[in-house]
Amino acid sequence: MVKLKLKPTAGYLLIEPLEAETKTAGGIYLPDTASEKPQKGKVLAIGAPEITEKGIKKSSPVKANDIVIYKKWGGNEVKIAGREYLFVKFDDVLAVEA
Repeated sequence: MVKLKLKPTAGYLLIEPLEAETKTAGGIYLPDTASEKPQKGKVLAIGAPEITEKGIKKSSPVKANDIVIYKKWGGNEVKIAGREYLFVKFDDVLAVEA
Protein backbone atom coordinates (compact mmCIF):
# COMPACT_ATOMS: atom_id res chain seq x y z
CA MET A 1 0.00 0.00 0.00
CA VAL A 2 1.24 3.46 -0.90
CA LYS A 3 1.53 5.99 1.93
CA LEU A 4 -0.27 9.11 0.69
CA LYS A 5 0.94 12.48 1.87
CA LEU A 6 -2.06 14.48 0.70
CA LYS A 7 -4.19 16.88 2.69
CA PRO A 8 -7.50 17.83 1.03
CA THR A 9 -8.37 21.51 0.89
CA ALA A 10 -11.15 22.97 3.04
CA GLY A 11 -14.50 21.22 2.58
CA TYR A 12 -13.10 18.07 0.92
CA LEU A 13 -12.40 14.45 1.88
CA LEU A 14 -9.90 12.04 0.31
CA ILE A 15 -11.64 8.69 -0.24
CA GLU A 16 -10.36 5.34 -1.45
CA PRO A 17 -13.25 3.71 -3.35
CA LEU A 18 -14.03 0.12 -2.30
CA GLU A 19 -14.21 -2.58 -4.94
CA ALA A 20 -17.59 -2.99 -6.62
CA GLU A 21 -19.51 -6.21 -6.00
CA THR A 22 -18.74 -8.88 -8.58
CA LYS A 23 -21.52 -11.26 -7.53
CA THR A 24 -25.25 -10.63 -7.13
CA ALA A 25 -27.27 -11.68 -4.08
CA GLY A 26 -28.47 -14.67 -6.14
CA GLY A 27 -24.90 -15.84 -6.74
CA ILE A 28 -24.50 -14.67 -10.34
CA TYR A 29 -21.03 -13.34 -11.17
CA LEU A 30 -20.97 -10.03 -13.04
CA PRO A 31 -18.35 -9.18 -15.67
CA ASP A 32 -16.35 -5.97 -15.18
CA THR A 33 -18.28 -4.31 -18.00
CA ALA A 34 -21.61 -4.83 -16.19
CA SER A 35 -20.57 -3.52 -12.78
CA GLU A 36 -21.25 0.07 -11.84
CA LYS A 37 -18.82 2.58 -10.44
CA PRO A 38 -18.60 2.06 -6.66
CA GLN A 39 -20.34 4.56 -4.37
CA LYS A 40 -18.74 3.31 -1.18
CA GLY A 41 -15.28 4.08 0.12
CA LYS A 42 -12.91 4.56 3.05
CA VAL A 43 -12.07 8.08 4.25
CA LEU A 44 -8.29 8.52 4.19
CA ALA A 45 -7.93 12.24 4.96
CA ILE A 46 -10.10 15.22 5.86
CA GLY A 47 -9.68 18.83 4.83
CA ALA A 48 -10.09 21.82 7.14
CA PRO A 49 -13.62 23.00 7.97
CA GLU A 50 -15.31 24.87 5.14
CA ILE A 51 -16.39 28.48 5.66
CA THR A 52 -19.75 29.11 3.98
CA GLU A 53 -20.75 32.32 2.19
CA LYS A 54 -22.53 33.38 5.39
CA GLY A 55 -19.33 32.91 7.39
CA ILE A 56 -20.49 29.72 9.12
CA LYS A 57 -17.84 27.08 9.83
CA LYS A 58 -18.90 23.69 8.43
CA SER A 59 -16.94 20.71 9.77
CA SER A 60 -16.59 17.26 8.21
CA PRO A 61 -19.53 14.91 8.86
CA VAL A 62 -17.12 11.95 9.09
CA LYS A 63 -13.72 10.99 10.49
CA ALA A 64 -10.71 9.18 9.04
CA ASN A 65 -11.20 5.42 8.42
CA ASP A 66 -15.02 5.74 8.24
CA ILE A 67 -16.70 3.78 5.45
CA VAL A 68 -19.03 6.14 3.61
CA ILE A 69 -21.55 6.11 0.78
CA TYR A 70 -21.20 9.11 -1.51
CA LYS A 71 -23.14 10.54 -4.44
CA LYS A 72 -22.88 8.53 -7.63
CA TRP A 73 -21.41 11.36 -9.70
CA GLY A 74 -19.77 13.18 -6.79
CA GLY A 75 -16.06 13.68 -6.40
CA ASN A 76 -13.02 14.21 -8.57
CA GLU A 77 -10.99 11.15 -9.48
CA VAL A 78 -7.20 11.09 -9.24
CA LYS A 79 -4.84 8.24 -9.99
CA ILE A 80 -1.75 7.87 -7.79
CA ALA A 81 0.70 4.98 -8.14
CA GLY A 82 -1.85 3.03 -10.21
CA ARG A 83 -4.68 3.33 -7.66
CA GLU A 84 -7.78 5.50 -7.93
CA TYR A 85 -8.81 7.95 -5.23
CA LEU A 86 -11.57 10.56 -4.97
CA PHE A 87 -11.70 14.06 -3.58
CA VAL A 88 -15.30 14.44 -2.40
CA LYS A 89 -17.06 17.51 -0.96
CA PHE A 90 -18.44 17.19 2.57
CA ASP A 91 -21.95 17.66 1.07
CA ASP A 92 -21.52 14.68 -1.28
CA VAL A 93 -21.42 12.17 1.59
CA LEU A 94 -24.83 10.50 1.89
CA ALA A 95 -24.25 8.06 4.78
CA VAL A 96 -21.70 6.56 7.14
CA GLU A 97 -21.66 2.80 7.75
CA ALA A 98 -22.38 1.99 11.38
